[in-house]
Amino acid sequence: MTKTTVLAGIATGLASAALSLAGPALAAPTGSGQADATIMALEDQGNRVIVTRLSSTPLRDASVVSITHGVDVRQGVPFATSQGDNFRSISNQTVYVTVK
Repeated sequence: MTKTTVLAGIATGLASAALSLAGPALAAPTGSGQADATIMALEDQGNRVIVTRLSSTPLRDASVVSITHGVDVRQGVPFATSQGDNFRSISNQTVYVTVK
């Protein structure tokens, strides 16, 4: 292998790793009157959603100002197997939604 081939392979591998580590895009609606739908969509994806309200507008009429990803939350959940009890690790992400 030539030096160029090796470097191209390394660059491809690094680019692939960077893309696989990127978080999934949020498929949640934003805009006027969509805060409740956005929050429900994020929760349906398994996220823990924390809402910051900038007004007293009901969520069904509020608009999303921003969506920010927080840290991953990992926890052990017990479950029974034929060999006895065991633990399974479950993770979800905290998502902060600001609405007005």
